[in-house]
Amino acid sequence: MIKNVVDIKVNDVISYSPRILDILLKDRTSGKNIVWATEDYQDLGDSYRPECEIRPGLISGANDSIIRPRTAKNGHRRLNRTKDKAEVFTPSWICNAQNNLIDNAWFGRKGVFNRETGKKWKTNADKIFFEEKGKKTWKKYVDNPRLEITCGEAPYLVSRYDVVDAAAIPVAERIGLLDRKLRVVHENTASEEEWMQWVIRAYQSIYGFEYQGDSLLLARENLLNTFIDYLKDKFHREPTISELEKIAVIISWNIWQMDGLTFTVPYYNGEDKASSSRYCIIKDWRAVRWKKKGIVEYRALVQTEVQ
Repeated sequence: MIKNVVDIKVNDVISYSPRILDILLKDRTSGKNIVWATEDYQDLGDSYRPECEIRPGLISGANDSIIRPRTAKNGHRRLNRTKDKAEVFTPSWICNAQNNLIDNAWFGRKGVFNRETGKKWKTNADKIFFEEKGKKTWKKYVDNPRLEITCGEAPYLVSRYDVVDAAAIPVAERIGLLDRKLRVVHENTASEEEWMQWVIRAYQSIYGFEYQGDSLLLARENLLNTFIDYLKDKFHREPTISELEKIAVIISWNIWQMDGLTFTVPYYNGEDKASSSRYCIIKDWRAVRWKKKGIVEYRALVQTEVQ
């Protein structure tokens, strides 16, 4: 049987609005665009050097096929990235098993979203049970923060496809950390207004960082396309430009480019910003101090216990 294979096209993003791609390319620390941070594309010209910003014209139009998911890259390039950058993509069944451990701890019980069956899983089709009040309500679950380090294409956060073979995963069968939150929102909201409110909060609670610019953009696109998938599944319509922009802005903050060893943006010294901070900045959407300072350093985040 031929599998339904997922590909990611920059031109699909632009088809909604070029502004969406501009947002997805934004680096919130430097105020510029994310950089390539890989030598894989430098043979295409000076604008593709590792330290150069990724510009829309470099990856769209006739250049739409330049940045492709790992499964679409040739074997030589995949091997080089594994050797040089320790780039290893985790099969969905392993992501599911590890994400289940997180939920087992949060709920205090097993098999909440699905039951593992070897290298597959059986989805629990029943509505997820939550307490009506207290610390284990569905709203608390949606707001509970999650972080995927060195996220690549973000397979732990969203599971639109298996990163091993690009096989599409139906919305009802998805196992990512954000997918689970969106399922909970699906099950506990009725109106579009309430649904959108809690989808936004779900996106604000999900974080991930990645060094290489192409993988980071793919992760951001995956999160945006996940929003589109769930909106269509729930309300059977296309998103508005305004809705996409709201989600894209959150994604551009929460899925950021960083060297995980130094906590800095690749090739950036902090001299272009008034704050002159050399560390990456991310947004804490729930902190009152955001209104005063506007930034929360990653170092502070990793020192905070995430339950």
